[in-house]
Amino acid sequence: MKRRKVKIELEDDEGSKYSIIVEGNLTRDKVMRVFEMMNLLEGSDSSDDHNEAMNTLGDKILKVIEEHFLYGEFTSSEVLEAFEDAYNTPIKLSMISTYLARFVNKGVLTRSRHGKEWRYKRMVLSNKH
Repeated sequence: MKRRKVKIELEDDEGSKYSIIVEGNLTRDKVMRVFEMMNLLEGSDSSDDHNEAMNTLGDKILKVIEEHFLYGEFTSSEVLEAFEDAYNTPIKLSMISTYLARFVNKGVLTRSRHGKEWRYKRMVLSNKH
């Protein structure tokens, strides 16, 4: 396979600039990882501007959870399947797990261990832990 070099430059709303260079034997999977990383950068901004558009990966995952798992528990694998069905886009389970962990840290979801898997649930209005 031919060695290639891709450079991606981004600037956020606050004027911060990001440069990402990927060099080598690029595959579709590797390029998708770069875009996932870009979504992670986007998701790390906790400002209100982030909530204006439903375009980020985290927003899409939350939408899937709200539409498919409003009540009851669910696993990251179930969210993965629902996400891929809803958006007809492949995504890695590790990306789903990363966002679910973030939602737990933000208090959007709760998480409990059942055997070797984590089970998630949407937070209810009462503040039970």
